[in-house]
Amino acid sequence: MLSKAAVSSWKAQLVTQAEQQILELTDSDQFKQYLNTLAKFHYYSARNINLIYAQNPKATQVSGFKQWQTDFNRTVNQGAKAIRIAAPIIKKLTPADQKRLDTTDERAIVGYRYLPVFDISQTSGQPVLNASDFVKENLVDHQNVTSLYIAFKDYLNQKTDLQVSEVPLVKLNGAKGYFQPSTNEIVIGGDEADNALKLKTLYHEYAHSQLHGLKSAFKDHPRAYQETQAEAVAYVAMQSIGVNTGNYSLGYVATWAKDKAVIHSALSEIQQVSNKVIELSDDLTKQLGLQEAQKDPEHDLKQLSAKALNQSYQVLQQEIKQAINPQPKAPLKDQLHDVQQEISDRTQKQLQDFVKQYPEVRQPEEQSFQRIHR
Repeated sequence: MLSKAAVSSWKAQLVTQAEQQILELTDSDQFKQYLNTLAKFHYYSARNINLIYAQNPKATQVSGFKQWQTDFNRTVNQGAKAIRIAAPIIKKLTPADQKRLDTTDERAIVGYRYLPVFDISQTSGQPVLNASDFVKENLVDHQNVTSLYIAFKDYLNQKTDLQVSEVPLVKLNGAKGYFQPSTNEIVIGGDEADNALKLKTLYHEYAHSQLHGLKSAFKDHPRAYQETQAEAVAYVAMQSIGVNTGNYSLGYVATWAKDKAVIHSALSEIQQVSNKVIELSDDLTKQLGLQEAQKDPEHDLKQLSAKALNQSYQVLQQEIKQAINPQPKAPLKDQLHDVQQEISDRTQKQLQDFVKQYPEVRQPEEQSFQRIHR
């Protein structure tokens, strides 16, 4: 068993390695790879995003050894090297502790354990499908990207103190949009033909409104610093829904990487706004029905491809298994029944068509029936 000093040294080495990886984010390609990790693990702490990126920058979904078995029907491959993430150690405080820490809190974080998790690429077993898989498939459709853009624009106009409007691109002097801090207004080029680019621009300008508005603590950053932050948020948001719009201007990150405090501050600010944007987009895609298997406008199961139908079946099974309360399970079970019925109907039809095409396959059965009843 390792000594306390050895464990402390090992923990310090994990953190130091993660820090070093962050300080090596000196060009756009490296930064994009880090942002890919942030997009996939945005709900994790900055500490754990950095740890995952440092140990396996290509990781997409992590879980513990037993969780892969019990929740996902998958097993960790033999010889797989664990990724370590930090879990807080929470202690109940004594009156003496409270006095020493100058707090009235009953509990406090007193340290961290570094737990082993494994990426899905290090496991084998049943397919794991998420709502995001369907969002990405559905947003291949031009109309659905337009719907998400409109829904996000309407949300900002109706639920926030921002005002979003559109003007012809010729009035923007080569820009795709802008944020005006003095009026708290976002303006987008309304006649932009690429709807994915319009959505990315709206994410970009929304990031400016959150990070660089008049009341923001970060409003005095240099313009290049602000643009890189806004581009990073837009990149993360678009990655989270699986839509690629091409080039992003992220070169200023090389300046951040010269100062550990600056890059940590910049990344923390990006993560805060990215989390907000991803959560908003998640709510909107759910409302728009984009987190379901791709369907025709009438949501008719009969129009689904066999692959999409099987995906829908697997996802519903997983959601039912993970649902804790019985109430949300009922509609999921109804949907699963409909999908099962459609699969059964298709299977029966395929068998009937096969028999029609090859009637001789039933001949032995008919001859046997006749012999019994003579």
